Amino acid sequence: MGEITKQREPEYPAGTTGSSEEYREPEIAKYTVRDTVFSSLFQEKKYLIQLYRALHPEDTETTEADLTNITIRNVLTDGIYNDLGFIVKDRLMILVEAQSTWTVNIIVRAFLYLAQTYHDYFGNEQSSLYRSKKVHLPKPELYVIFTGERADKPETISLGKEFFGGEECALEVRVKMIYGDEAWKKVQSGEAEPQDIISQYVIFTKVYAQQMKKHGRTRVAIAETICICKDWNVLKEYLESREKEVVNIMMALFDQEYIMKVYVQDAARDLAKDMAKDLAKDMAKDLAKDMAKDLAKDMAREAAEKAAKDMEAQAKNAEEQAKKAAETANKKTAESLLQLGKLSVEDIAASIPDLSIEDVRQIQAGLQRSL
Repeated sequence: MGEITKQREPEYPAGTTGSSEEYREPEIAKYTVRDTVFSSLFQEKKYLIQLYRALHPEDTETTEADLTNITIRNVLTDGIYNDLGFIVKDRLMILVEAQSTWTVNIIVRAFLYLAQTYHDYFGNEQSSLYRSKKVHLPKPELYVIFTGERADKPETISLGKEFFGGEECALEVRVKMIYGDEAWKKVQSGEAEPQDIISQYVIFTKVYAQQMKKHGRTRVAIAETICICKDWNVLKEYLESREKEVVNIMMALFDQEYIMKVYVQDAARDLAKDMAKDLAKDMAKDLAKDMAKDLAKDMAREAAEKAAKDMEAQAKNAEEQAKKAAETANKKTAESLLQLGKLSVEDIAASIPDLSIEDVRQIQAGLQRSL
């Protein structure tokens, strides 16, 4: 009874062929994104009572009439909703989640589901928490049916242990984990048919995972899953009576997963664009800063060079003016000495080093012409 490998034509529901076109346009009008085979299965009391008896085999007296479905069905897309919740004789409040990937965050979600379920319960019972009389509180039980590989995963997960290091705190939530690995191994090897409804559901999900690897997210994978499960007596009655509904639910989930994939890809592209824009802005700012620094350096260097040239020119001009002033002063001194007539031309030239004898004679000649 292992994995089926022989080639055969899958039995598609009436009106379907398994084509890719049908995958693109599934009949999903009466299903929401929250509808799953799990919720569809256990909406029926005859399967819900089987689930309860699998959880509490010691209770042989409870009947379908004693079970009340209290699954949270929030009409808002982003509101809280859970897979399954039901009350047994107003005594037990049982919440069950189906999980295919491992995460300890399921404890937090279970706590939120429980709080919301109690809130709705008190509202429906019109029980006031502000009265002095103690309200009736059904005992809670939290379960997770894990359809992945168990490996070394625990039987129970604890909020205090996982999130607070086992320290005592004001809040504690414990979730019992249910695995179907043993039943899956037995049914694959042909040792035995699955017994309880939980094992059957886990086997259904594992068969489906196998077929999806082979055929992708298509009607072929779904049809093969249904055929194999009916052959193995796994959820046979449910699949025979609700086959088209099961196909439509699973195709709707395909469609939702595709939409989510596209949404994530678009979000990633938008994020990449925003990051590129921010990076470009930052690079432009840095470039502008560097250019401004370089321009400032160039301007400072040019200004310094110009100032140096101007100072050099001014110094040269001052030197020339000083030289001219000294020449004028020497000439006047020589003229004064010549007019006194007490010193010879040679004596005057000797007393004024910057004037030669010839310079003194030219000055003397000039004085004589002016007489």
